[in-house]
Amino acid sequence: MIFNSFTFWAFFALVLALYWRLPHRGQNYLLLVAGYVFYGFWDWRYLGLLAFSTIVDYYVGYLLVRVDDARKRKWLITTSVVVNLTFLGFFKYFGFFVHEMAALLTSLGFEPHLPVLHIVLPVGISFYTFQSMAYTIDIYRGKAQPARNLPEFATYVAYFPPLVAGPIERAVHLLPQIQKERRLSQGDFAEGLYHILIGLAKKVFIADNLAPIANRVFDMPAADLTATEMLIGVYAFAFQIYGDFSGYSSIAQGVSKWLGIDLSYNFRMPYFSRSPSEFWQRWHISLSQWLRDYLYIPLGGNRHGPTRTHINLMLTMLLGGLWHGANWTFIAWGAWHGLLLIAYRVAGTDSFEKPAAHPAISVLQAVAMFHFVCIGWIFFRAESLSQAFGLIGALGHGFAVTDFALYAGSLLLFFAAPLLVYEWFAYRRNEMLLALSRPVWQRVALYGYFIAMVVVFPPLTQQVFIYFQF
Repeated sequence: MIFNSFTFWAFFALVLALYWRLPHRGQNYLLLVAGYVFYGFWDWRYLGLLAFSTIVDYYVGYLLVRVDDARKRKWLITTSVVVNLTFLGFFKYFGFFVHEMAALLTSLGFEPHLPVLHIVLPVGISFYTFQSMAYTIDIYRGKAQPARNLPEFATYVAYFPPLVAGPIERAVHLLPQIQKERRLSQGDFAEGLYHILIGLAKKVFIADNLAPIANRVFDMPAADLTATEMLIGVYAFAFQIYGDFSGYSSIAQGVSKWLGIDLSYNFRMPYFSRSPSEFWQRWHISLSQWLRDYLYIPLGGNRHGPTRTHINLMLTMLLGGLWHGANWTFIAWGAWHGLLLIAYRVAGTDSFEKPAAHPAISVLQAVAMFHFVCIGWIFFRAESLSQAFGLIGALGHGFAVTDFALYAGSLLLFFAAPLLVYEWFAYRRNEMLLALSRPVWQRVALYGYFIAMVVVFPPLTQQVFIYFQF
């Protein structure tokens, strides 16, 4: 574990104590060193990979604003993209494609002897690769200015709060904050505290406590599950992955806020979305915006008619699924969301900007969308496509209320319901910092609840952050 380990908080306390006693340049150097130490906690051998990609993209960005020749500029940006995608492709997908190629050749009657490498996936490689690549692309497009020097850019890439699981920060947002002097106000401290406490509650109290339920259901043979048990397991995973990933993002925001730097929101109450497009405006926002700006729009977006738009949507979501990992289940997950986006667009219900005619309609739309998302989570969590379809088939086994269903369902309500209620009020008021606008006594009560739940209901086993594998 990182954010809920004593080692991390001791590390952060040391960084914070030194940080606010240093001048601006010293603060940046400390952040740079802290980023590499933080990453090195996982595996120091991959620090060279982080440094190499940083150096390549820095000099590509440096040269892009100094070269006028269009052909040379294309060579430069191609170099950045190829280097980044080569690293990402080798570490993340080499084993997958070798395995699939061997299976294909075997099915054709050959006896392949392809190389088998046991490659350890560098933690967070998908995040910092996309962040660094966006930097050079934005400079190439004239939408961003390069860093003034290599240490400044290296600090941007290795900034430790979002380094291993996002959000994927754009240079136009994060780099200027690294370049300017910073101050910590009382409001910054209060906001940071809120993000950290709610993030810890989401991760430790909700996600880690729901993980055993989801694991048990997904580890059982689908034939042995009732429809009720299967649904509870899927709901448990839906809130596990939300609590896990949004919890990380919240803690990263809070830690960064105490360093005087704002990070982008990566989640905005996504399970109240009424359509696929709204869901992707609220879930993993930094990735969905990255895919939109650097893939969907360059493919043509919605500018070339319905058929081309649908193809672009599907390609974007397929690659978004592949970004998550080298497994057909992730590709199927991406395909499912691509189909949802297309289906809602064809049905003319893709946009829900206007309030529904009756509040009950909004609720039904959100409930329907939540269950569509949960179908996707079956593919995302399953070990194979056959397991995923087997779990979906369990819906035909009858909705019997077993002892396990009662026990697991009660735990699901206990851990997830309070968050849903709180986020419902935040969603209705469109306030991401709802607690900070409440009276002091309400804020104290809420923070006391967060702390009490984390202390009184610790998970039986600590769970690594799910998105560290991406």
